[in-house]
Amino acid sequence: MNKQVQEGVDKAKKLAEKEMEKVRKELSGAVKKVEDYMKKNPEKAMLVSAGIGAAIGATLAALLKGKKK
Repeated sequence: MNKQVQEGVDKAKKLAEKEMEKVRKELSGAVKKVEDYMKKNPEKAMLVSAGIGAAIGATLAALLKGKKK
């Protein structure tokens, strides 16, 4: 492989690794916030989860029903 190409690949890889680490940190913070909310508001968290599950189920049912036609 050409030296310049290899250097470009290495630079892109390092940049991607840096960005992935930023994303991991942000997601970790978001997960912590969700966990804290669930501990403080278990009823609301359960209702939100049930609502999301129902929405996903209804969407999948509609999609699958549409494919049978």
